[in-house]
Amino acid sequence: MTQTIFDRIAMLGVVPVIAIDRADQALALADALLEGGLPVAEITFRTAAAGEVIATLAGARPELITGAGTILTPANLAAAQGAGARFGLAPGFDPRIAAAAREIDMPFAPGVMTPSELSLAIAEGLSLFKFFPAQAAGGPSMLSAISAPFAHLKPRFIPTGGVSLANMGEWLSLPAVAAVGGTWIATREDIANGDFAAITAKAREAVATAARLREDHA
Repeated sequence: MTQTIFDRIAMLGVVPVIAIDRADQALALADALLEGGLPVAEITFRTAAAGEVIATLAGARPELITGAGTILTPANLAAAQGAGARFGLAPGFDPRIAAAAREIDMPFAPGVMTPSELSLAIAEGLSLFKFFPAQAAGGPSMLSAISAPFAHLKPRFIPTGGVSLANMGEWLSLPAVAAVGGTWIATREDIANGDFAAITAKAREAVATAARLREDHA
């Protein structure tokens, strides 16, 4: 199950990281992403509406691969799965959350920034990781350096934090990068202002850019 969900995300190459404040805008957001050819969304638990948004999307837009971000506690993870999230991501590594994800069979990727965190997370049986905060932590060269000793174990990464349309090519050129995560595709402001046409345009551009970059590095 984990492999299937994350493989589908890797095929897209990009995950919109979304903070949304109003559940009544969830369907318009989903439709904007789907129209742009990007059927995935990481709804972060940074807002009070996150659980309701996930439930709305899981129920009404099953074609959207809806996941939960900013999973900081096992309770967050349980709430995400209960709402219908199909995967979860965290900004850091907490072995309690990794164990809980394993127990409920929830596809989960913790955040790592150092070789020690990566080593501990791999020991938990995990294979996909959020590299966060990607740019502040040293960019693509840093990810290459910390992941090199683990390359034979084939870990994969979703760099998030400071990733943009302009620099996503630097990340996707790394063989270990499954996809990039970014807030630029569906910003909190775009959603609040109801500018869903802009979200569709940015989603379409992100997907096309990811596909082109991967063809260039094939």
